[in-house]
Amino acid sequence: MSVTLETASRGRGGYNGRGEEGIAMGDQGAPQKVIIVEGKTDRARILSVLDEPVRVVCTKGTLSYTTLEELILPLQDEEVYILVDADEPGMKLRRQLQRELPNAKHLYTRRVYREVARTPLGVLAKVLHDAHFAVDERWLDVPEGCEPPWGWIQ
Repeated sequence: MSVTLETASRGRGGYNGRGEEGIAMGDQGAPQKVIIVEGKTDRARILSVLDEPVRVVCTKGTLSYTTLEELILPLQDEEVYILVDADEPGMKLRRQLQRELPNAKHLYTRRVYREVARTPLGVLAKVLHDAHFAVDERWLDVPEGCEPPWGWIQ
């Protein structure tokens, strides 16, 4: 199983950082914000609205023993957030992660969207902003269900 990591770096318009598979990013020793998601599309959408460095862990929808040992368990001392789909596989993954990371904070997309990948970017920005993440504030002004002009998205 392969697990992908990315970080967002400050920049107008969202993600313009770099990531390397299997390598933790950020200051060594200092707790960093980590968001666990299911898929690559979820990761890309989250990174497009963030305006601060955040480690994003992509589980590919499942947790194997190897993934737990190598990636999830070392996160116990980090500031972990879980944002997965509002469907049965997502809820199963959320329960598994809750057992392994009981101090993780849970973020939710609205059930009407069901998937993080289908949640409008403005709604994702609001969810992350409400959880005290720095987001590109232009996203907070976008009416729910609308996407901004394409010039915004980088």
